[in-house]
Amino acid sequence: MKHGADDAPLVSPDEPAPVEVIAARADPFVFVCEHASNRVPRALGDLGLPPEAFERHIAWDPGAALLTRALARRFGGAAVLQAYSRLVIDCNRAPELPDAITPISEDTAIPGNGDLTSADRARRIDAVWTPFHAAIDAMMAGRRMAGRPTVFVTLHSFTPVYRGVARPWHVGLIEADDRRLAEPMLAALAADPARVVGDNQPYSAKDNVDYTIRRHGRDRDLPHVMIEVRNDLLRTPSDIEAWTRRLGDALAAGTRGLGIDFSEAAADG
Repeated sequence: MKHGADDAPLVSPDEPAPVEVIAARADPFVFVCEHASNRVPRALGDLGLPPEAFERHIAWDPGAALLTRALARRFGGAAVLQAYSRLVIDCNRAPELPDAITPISEDTAIPGNGDLTSADRARRIDAVWTPFHAAIDAMMAGRRMAGRPTVFVTLHSFTPVYRGVARPWHVGLIEADDRRLAEPMLAALAADPARVVGDNQPYSAKDNVDYTIRRHGRDRDLPHVMIEVRNDLLRTPSDIEAWTRRLGDALAAGTRGLGIDFSEAAADG
């Protein structure tokens, strides 16, 4: 549980790199998953938590990584996934925010995140947060220089109950002051009357959950959306397949509405 503020690297050379990058085979989609993994670097031990805590939403977004990879396959799009738990550092937060390395998640204390020194925080930022966003920055800069169209999409999942309050939504879309993509996607997803679709629900920009879409989407004037699927709907391979189809169809409808060309056939190559 020690914080390990020393000269040793937080992520050892024999551990996974902090970011996984899947190269694009087609344009325009770039898919990002900030909470893809529940892994913790060995140097941080278990953060003072029992093993079962890492299966919970406090440690990652269950199902989100599988959904990200499946959508990237469908469209031949690029993907960037975080390889370490949000409890190490949340890559969908500005690093200076207190909850970027949260000492309490929902109602659970995170002992290994308490009383961190500035050096402890800097070590996590340098090892995990910075490489993740640098990889996205490099990808986006390369696409811009090559004149490639980009639609920026982040994938998340959320709990069906939060602090005792049930959440009715099956899926929610969040945007950062740009509804070009969200509006047609909301319409496409809501075409099924049995589906409860959230517009800036269960989260919105006011909850400080829009860092990635704001930095890499809005600030580059790119169409963007943050997708949240309730995690009890992402438990099986058939669940992932069904949501890949639903979300993929909505993304296709929204992208066509923007006049951006794409081909799903490339995903079969």
